[in-house]
Amino acid sequence: MVCVDEKSQIQALDRTAPLLPIRFDQAERRTHDYRRHGTTTLFAALEVATGKITADACYQRHRNGEFLAFLRLVAKAHPRVKLHIVADNYATHNHPNVKAWLAKNPRITLHFTPTSASWMNMVGIFFGIITRQAIRRATFTSVPDLIGAIRAFIEAYNQRCEPFRWTKTADHILNKAQRDAPA
Repeated sequence: MVCVDEKSQIQALDRTAPLLPIRFDQAERRTHDYRRHGTTTLFAALEVATGKITADACYQRHRNGEFLAFLRLVAKAHPRVKLHIVADNYATHNHPNVKAWLAKNPRITLHFTPTSASWMNMVGIFFGIITRQAIRRATFTSVPDLIGAIRAFIEAYNQRCEPFRWTKTADHILNKAQRDAPA
């Protein structure tokens, strides 16, 4: 089983002045202005059993064609096994071209998370990790520079990854959802 999603609009930002080093008595300092060199969209597949990113791709856009190309990469990374893919309900995931491809590949089944339950898709946890550790405070002079940093991070991440584990019971989650539901 793999969880897939896309993280869109990752910006290749270059600060107009270098970051100043952090000191014991002073927070990090940086300029408020930057140069924007473009964006990319990261598609990633997280293997639930291992926590490993088994397929990734960066595209300029995130339409059904890119999603379909990414699904082919996921299928290639997991050959000759019945493959269950968890995805959110984004429109491109339900596109007729995607449905037609799935019909031709019966070993692959897409499972959609309920609306407003994207937290169930574990690849989102990975997107938070890569954002905090590799993207947010970095500077990139071009989109290829950004993509190179993403690929390097994924390669290093896969060397130390572990599966994500739920820390709450199903009953706890359901009770909280009922308490937080509008009356």
